[in-house]
Amino acid sequence: MAEITLLAGGDCGPVHGPKDGFPMERYTELVRPVLAKADVRYVNCMRTYSDRGEDNDLAPQVRQPVEMSQIFTDCAFDVVNLSNNHIYDAGPNAMLDTRALLLGKGMQVMGAGRDLAEAREPAVVERKGVKVGYLSSCSVAHPGSEAGPGKPGIVRMRVNTRYEPRGPHAPVRIWTDPDERDLKMLVEDISALRAKVDIVVVALHYGIIRLPRVIPDYHVAVARACIDAGADLVLGHSPHLSKAIEVYKGKTIFYSLGVFSMTKPFEAPSWKDLPWVHGAIRNYTDQDPEYPLMPYGRDCRRALLAKAVVSKQGVQRVSFLPMMMDKQYRTEPLRSADPRFADMVKYMSWVSDGFNHKFTVEGDEVIVTGD
Repeated sequence: MAEITLLAGGDCGPVHGPKDGFPMERYTELVRPVLAKADVRYVNCMRTYSDRGEDNDLAPQVRQPVEMSQIFTDCAFDVVNLSNNHIYDAGPNAMLDTRALLLGKGMQVMGAGRDLAEAREPAVVERKGVKVGYLSSCSVAHPGSEAGPGKPGIVRMRVNTRYEPRGPHAPVRIWTDPDERDLKMLVEDISALRAKVDIVVVALHYGIIRLPRVIPDYHVAVARACIDAGADLVLGHSPHLSKAIEVYKGKTIFYSLGVFSMTKPFEAPSWKDLPWVHGAIRNYTDQDPEYPLMPYGRDCRRALLAKAVVSKQGVQRVSFLPMMMDKQYRTEPLRSADPRFADMVKYMSWVSDGFNHKFTVEGDEVIVTGD
C-alpha cells in the first residue's frame, strides 16, 4: 500500500525583503529541510504579488512586488490557498495576478478566481497513485470580496451573529452560526470532490484573531460539517497563533496552525480599541517587544506544521511538528530535546482543553489521536 506524506503550514507572506536587509531565503532556511521530505506541501498566501491593483489604507502591506513571492518557490509548495481576508484587499486585478503567478510556478491554488465557479474549483495533486484534493473557504473577509457569477473574488463563509443578554451582572452571550447557503455550497463541493479523490482536505480561514484558546461556535460547526460531508482533514488558519486540535469522528481538525512566515511593519489600528488596550484580554495579547515585525500578540511566534500520512485507503496517521519563530523571523521546527518543544506541547494541550484529543510524542513530532 503506497503512502504519501502531507505537510501544511499556516499564514504566509513576509513584507520585509532584500531592500530591508531580509534575504527571502533566510525566512525558511530552517524549515525547508523538513518540507523537502514531504510529498505534498500546503500553505496559505496572505499577500498579493502584482504591479497592478488598488492601494488599501488599512492594509498597505498586502500588495507586494512579484519578487517577494520567492518564499513559495523556495519551499516548493504544491498547494496554496487564496481564500482569505487579504487576497482581495488590493482589488481583483492583484488577486488574479497572484493566482496566475502561482499557477505559472507550478503550484495548485484554490479559493479564489475570475468568478464563483473558478473560485470553487479544488486543487488536486497526485503522488504515487494517491489523489489528494483541497478546498477552502473564508469567514473573515471584507464584504464585497466574495466571488459571484461573472464577479472575481473568493469563496466566503459568512457568519450570522446573535446576542443573548443575561442580566446586568453577566457578560452577553454571543452566538455565531455559519450562513446556511454558504455552508451548503461548501458541503456540496466536498461531496463532489469526495467521489474523485482518495483524500479530501479542507482549509478554513476563519476564527478569532490574537486570542489564544477562544474558538467561536461557527468555527466548530463548519469544521465538523466538513468532516460529516466527507473531509478527511481540516486545516484552520487566520488567528495568527496556534489553537485547539480536535479529533471528531476519528478525523482531525486543526483549528489554527498559526503563522508559517509573516512580517508586518505596524500594528493593526484595532489594537487601540479599548478591549485590547486594557482588561482581561490584554493579559494574553500584549505585543512581544523582541518581535517588533510580528505585531500579532506575544503567542504569534508559536506555530505548527500539520502532518498526515495518507494512502488510497485514507488517513493513516496525523501529527504536528511544533515550531517557533526565532528573532530573525525564521520558521524553526523544534527538536524534542529542546525545552521549547515541551513548552509547545504543554501550550497545545492547554489550548485544546475541552476538545477530544490525545498527544503522544514520537521523535520530533506529536502524534494526534482521540481519547
